[in-house]
Amino acid sequence: MLKIISANLNGIRSAAKKGFFPWIAKHDADFICVQELKAQEADMTPEFLTPEGYFGYFHYAEKKGYSGAGVYCKTKPDNVQIGFGCSEFDAEGRYVQCDFGNLSVISVYCPSGSSSEERQLAKFRFMDVFLPHLLALRALGREFVICGDWNIAHNEIDLKNYKGNKKNSGFLPEERAWLTRVLDEVELVDAYRHLHPTTTEECYTWWSNRGQAWAKNVGWRIDYQIATRNLAATAKTTSIYKDERFSDHAPLTVDYDWK
Repeated sequence: MLKIISANLNGIRSAAKKGFFPWIAKHDADFICVQELKAQEADMTPEFLTPEGYFGYFHYAEKKGYSGAGVYCKTKPDNVQIGFGCSEFDAEGRYVQCDFGNLSVISVYCPSGSSSEERQLAKFRFMDVFLPHLLALRALGREFVICGDWNIAHNEIDLKNYKGNKKNSGFLPEERAWLTRVLDEVELVDAYRHLHPTTTEECYTWWSNRGQAWAKNVGWRIDYQIATRNLAATAKTTSIYKDERFSDHAPLTVDYDWK
């Protein structure tokens, strides 16, 4: 069995204060993919770098207090790739890939376009370069899972207020069509939807801090584990943890019957 957790921390220091590391210690995952570290290497404590029982690998943004991604692994990888070869987005700390034999575990933090038109254009540029990267990775014949905050709700069942968000970043037709292309052209599967094809309100992984989004469960599903078809076919259970709040996102866990 292979247990993988993905969690956007909205600041690793903040999440640590809210009990994230004691929580992962109890869950005994093989891999924990984290996003939005909002920290540089100098900010990382020994607990952040190597929680007990894990090795940690990180991609830090050049800009302080911004972005960042990482992977915690129980065993040392055969190879670690930091960044995916695009200078604009590698400077933002968005991609960590750990290889184990023919399996790769990837943590990705896709850009959000909600803050400005400039950032939305950056998000579109990311989409333009990330799909070819995934196609090239697929062409190698590797099995892989991409865990992270994709900042896109794929379908209407993936957010509470889909009617009011059709012109908003995260649910734009172009973004949704791109995610469909990722799944179809790279031959990948959304592990959560593989197991829960029709679930609506219990699927959300992010809630705005504005208003009473959390209290009223006005959420979005923007955190995914997207895997090659062979790996996704072995997904057995999945859960979204909401009993404690480590950030404005909830951790997503998937158990795969993979050896």
